[in-house]
Amino acid sequence: MVNIRQTFDLGMGSIKHAKLRSALTTLGIIIGVAAVVANVSLGASFNQFFTDELGTLGSNFIIIYSQDVNILHENELDVVRNTPGIVGVSPSNSQMAAVNYFSSNRQIDVQGVSQDAQDILNIQLEEGNFLTDKDKYVAVLGWKVANEKFDHNISLNNYIDITFTREDGSTVTQKFKIKGIIASEETTFVQGGPDRDITIYIPIATMNELLNVSDYGGITAKTISAESVSSVSDEVDRRLARALGVSARDIENDDVKPYRIFNQAEIIEQLDQLANSLTILITLVALVSLIVGSIGIMNIMLVTVTERTREIGLMKSLGFKKKDILLLFMVESTLLGSIGGVLGVLLGVVGSYLVESYLGIPHIFPPYLILLGFSIAFIVGLVAGVYPANKAASMDPVEALRHG
Repeated sequence: MVNIRQTFDLGMGSIKHAKLRSALTTLGIIIGVAAVVANVSLGASFNQFFTDELGTLGSNFIIIYSQDVNILHENELDVVRNTPGIVGVSPSNSQMAAVNYFSSNRQIDVQGVSQDAQDILNIQLEEGNFLTDKDKYVAVLGWKVANEKFDHNISLNNYIDITFTREDGSTVTQKFKIKGIIASEETTFVQGGPDRDITIYIPIATMNELLNVSDYGGITAKTISAESVSSVSDEVDRRLARALGVSARDIENDDVKPYRIFNQAEIIEQLDQLANSLTILITLVALVSLIVGSIGIMNIMLVTVTERTREIGLMKSLGFKKKDILLLFMVESTLLGSIGGVLGVLLGVVGSYLVESYLGIPHIFPPYLILLGFSIAFIVGLVAGVYPANKAASMDPVEALRHG
């Protein structure tokens, strides 16, 4: 009876005897394991990336926007503000307005907001200060508005003229003093709402006064914690629906409600689902490589059994039992899978790191992936060797010695 050490040595000897064939056999396993490991790592990295990017857009936020005019007024703003768990609220209106600076005219997105917008939307300033609710004709500029949009750079305490168009078609022009400039930010596909780099912020009360309106296009709120976002958002939804005359049975019907509401938790969940779906899809493709790899191992083991038929007959005539032959070929098959697994994990680690570096996303590599990749390869090698090993172990020693 052979022991495990002898079986291991015999298996390694067989693999070394046919280096090129063994290398080509394990290639499918290497590629499959590397793809699985890299894709799971990338999925975790994208999840973290989405969460981090969304955090730059605001903290624990809830966004309500009107689907028609004259829907959201001061009363609805108070409903949101007085909902338990809300710690900050900013109404908003926006318009693409004509902005003049040193005889240069540009169409710029102008947003009317309250002072709470800075905290809710996580707006970082490069210089100056953000708006307060006591301000009137002052503005805070996005970095590109201040430094790229006009022929001359705009600095703190400079003045710009903004021309708004009212609902009746008339226009009104007002001079604004620059109070602050927002730090430049890198826009990504996670970015929601206006691009801050090319936006001008002014007090909401001033904007509504100039536009001669009393309603708001939207309301942005901040909850006391990330954990409470969903529950507080649901309560805001119920209270707003009641205030606007929407029946309880229609509260889930977005086509009936005159407003839409979504929150940070919902966006994170949707992005996680997207990342997970992509990971699953690509991993399934990678599993095809593993199947091909297992077929390759099974094929090479069958060839090995054929080539070593006389050797198997000789071993049986010397007293090797069926289980010894079975173990020998199973170990050899498993070694091929395991070698592919080790190399596949290493390739997956390096590949995921390079891709994550290229995309500029966090490097997330859960330690369990090492065990996962190796386990997959081990199992593939084990399963692929069952039939060839059984075929070798079942040979009749007399017929095997006559072979060749």
